[in-house]
Amino acid sequence: MSSFVRIGSTILRHARYLNQRSSRCTYHTSSPLSKPDLSVAIVGSGPSGCYTAKYLILTLEQLQQKGQLTNANMDDLKNVNIDILEKLPTPFGLVRSGVAPDHPEVKNVENDFSLLFQGNHENQKQSATVTQTHTKSKTEKLIQKSIVFRGNVAVGKDISLQELQSLYDVVVLAYGCESNRKLGLEGESLDGVFSAREFVAWYNGHPEFAHMGSYFKQALGNNPSQANVVVIGQGNVALDCARILAKGSQGLMSTDIASHALEIIQDGVEKTTVLGRRGHVQGAFTIKELRELTKLQDASFIVDEAELDAGTTAASLEELNGPGSRPKIRIDKLLRKAAAKTSPEEEKSKQVRLRFLLNPVQFIPDSAVKSRLGSVLCERTRLEGELGNQVAVGTGEMEEITANMALVSIGYKGLQLPGMNDALFDEKTGVVRNTNGKVHSKSNLYASGWLKRGPSGIIGTNISDAKDTVSSIVNDLRDIAESKVDGRVGLDSLLSERNIQVIDWESYQRIDAAEKDTSRLRSDGQPREKFTNVDEMLNYK
Repeated sequence: MSSFVRIGSTILRHARYLNQRSSRCTYHTSSPLSKPDLSVAIVGSGPSGCYTAKYLILTLEQLQQKGQLTNANMDDLKNVNIDILEKLPTPFGLVRSGVAPDHPEVKNVENDFSLLFQGNHENQKQSATVTQTHTKSKTEKLIQKSIVFRGNVAVGKDISLQELQSLYDVVVLAYGCESNRKLGLEGESLDGVFSAREFVAWYNGHPEFAHMGSYFKQALGNNPSQANVVVIGQGNVALDCARILAKGSQGLMSTDIASHALEIIQDGVEKTTVLGRRGHVQGAFTIKELRELTKLQDASFIVDEAELDAGTTAASLEELNGPGSRPKIRIDKLLRKAAAKTSPEEEKSKQVRLRFLLNPVQFIPDSAVKSRLGSVLCERTRLEGELGNQVAVGTGEMEEITANMALVSIGYKGLQLPGMNDALFDEKTGVVRNTNGKVHSKSNLYASGWLKRGPSGIIGTNISDAKDTVSSIVNDLRDIAESKVDGRVGLDSLLSERNIQVIDWESYQRIDAAEKDTSRLRSDGQPREKFTNVDEMLNYK
């Protein structure tokens, strides 16, 4: 995730649209909502879930301060209770388990999210007042907000989606993408072929992927400095994987990468090849991640100028000269500079090669051990088509690239919860069927983040996305049944009856402190050593 990104014109246009929609949103008028308490459950504590909670509160407060609660049919609303459910004992989703360990500045958003929970007790104790100017001038209390964390709660297992909907006025699905897309090639099931998602989650210490270490060790061997890895895909996640493999323990010692990963990666991989079927102008990576590869201390960054030229078609030149092309121009300039510098005498002990116009067609078994990966067979491609619609067409020319391990990084994919059906979830795209975050059903169900729009954008993209969903929620508040729901009390009671060991915010803070305890750290600069076992975390309940 620093990574998880394609910042292209499409996403930028989408973000502008969502901001415009939320800024000019008008609310329906009908009979006022005579309901003092609003109970909201958000499934997922990553950026989309946290931003949805944040902007729902801010939107309601702003409506009140502007005297517009009447227009939004929420005259009697006094309390907003938001419960954020997470299947792991720890919050923050891909910020914790997806952002590259050598990108600590990206992880700083956790501080912002923490304030949502840390401010909870103050909001319950204090009763600030503001003067409102309505049709009648009066002084009234601000809406009281309460946002709590309920970790180690798996929706669909510990509590069903239907039960959750019955307990809350609003349920927001924001649990992201828990699977990945596959190539569907012959040999994809060979030992040594993994998804980049698995590799990223493993080196970031995700408990559900801690067991993957033995598989990565088998692929890389006892001496990774002699191993070859092929990364398929050219987004930022692919570049993150290549950079982590090249840096090795020396370059990652002072990060929060899991120690079990350093034990296996050791000093880094000898040769990492990152390949894609189209040209560099169509690459999904950004300049930041690309520049980092050019600055690796003990690894050469190699680009073939002939591949850059082959991908610079007339349509690609139009892309470089069109509106919003500045990021692509910078990338083109950096790659050509790197290609011009590449020479045998400058090569270091490790290499990262960025290859273009190569489409993988088969994973070939190792000649000695048929169950293991030995190489990746690729077909040379050429670009055909018009501006914005160029496709990679096979030329028949084949190239075989030796590989002990392959990481497939062609996108994440959402999964439906038990109890959902085809009417609610699009299995092909991996997203919930929705319009502006409102799930396509006559229910209290909404979606936010990747589960809503698909796996695209950076962390900040979730801000405008969350605002869009919040606008839909607020517009629908007039239709909420006036009967009282059990909300948080009902949830906690049900989970207690089922003996679920729930991790609240105070319990998580103890986990957080333990991970930062100096006795666990391998170096002075390491920010934390993450627990990779849920049972260990539950000891701090």
